[in-house]
Amino acid sequence: MRILRVSPFAAALLCAAAVLSQAAPASTKSKLKKNETPAQLRSDYIARLEEVDVPASAHTLGSLWSPGGDLNDLSIDYKARHLNDTLVIVASVQTTAAQSGDVNTSRAAAVNSAITGLAGDLKTKGVNPLFAANSSTALKGTGATDSNTTFQTSLTAQVIAVLPSGNLVVEAERKIFLNNQHEDILIRGVVRPDDIGPNNTVPSAALGNLEIEMKGKGIISEATRRLNPIARAIMWLVGL
Repeated sequence: MRILRVSPFAAALLCAAAVLSQAAPASTKSKLKKNETPAQLRSDYIARLEEVDVPASAHTLGSLWSPGGDLNDLSIDYKARHLNDTLVIVASVQTTAAQSGDVNTSRAAAVNSAITGLAGDLKTKGVNPLFAANSSTALKGTGATDSNTTFQTSLTAQVIAVLPSGNLVVEAERKIFLNNQHEDILIRGVVRPDDIGPNNTVPSAALGNLEIEMKGKGIISEATRRLNPIARAIMWLVGL
């Protein structure tokens, strides 16, 4: 068993690094916890939804018919087609990329120089070979890369805009708070009304300009994130 001896100065630096590394998460946690009651959280949630839930068209008082109403076209179904309508996005993204390459080259060269004759019938044995050189070069290399990404989930999205072409801009957002871990999922894209299925669902492959964002913060990300430069420098000084 190896015992690591740390000087008091190094121990103080380690304590300072621990305080610095925990300062940011502590401030984040203080922002997430607002000491609000469940009733206040519920009312804030409803108020936030009411701000974006604006009716697409106003109903005419005293009449069964309204602009853009369902009774205007009895052949329509309940699929999303207007602003603030909802639909389900079945996200299934799988990306696989592989690349490999081999390099094998060789080169050889030989140079010889000699004197075959001298004036007066002198012998050339002592001066031959006058110059001789050999060169050989070889190169062999192999490289390979491989990456794989998989993302599967289903989210209920909302129509946030209707383009002049009739295509719908949809956006889905999900927030998960579980065991001191906070995860945000955001999916945004453009879909044609004809690509929406009869059960009001659309696959992510049918979305144009698809944007998928998933980020988390909490005990998992804090345990796997890279230490700050000060903490890494102190760990290097003490040999950890």
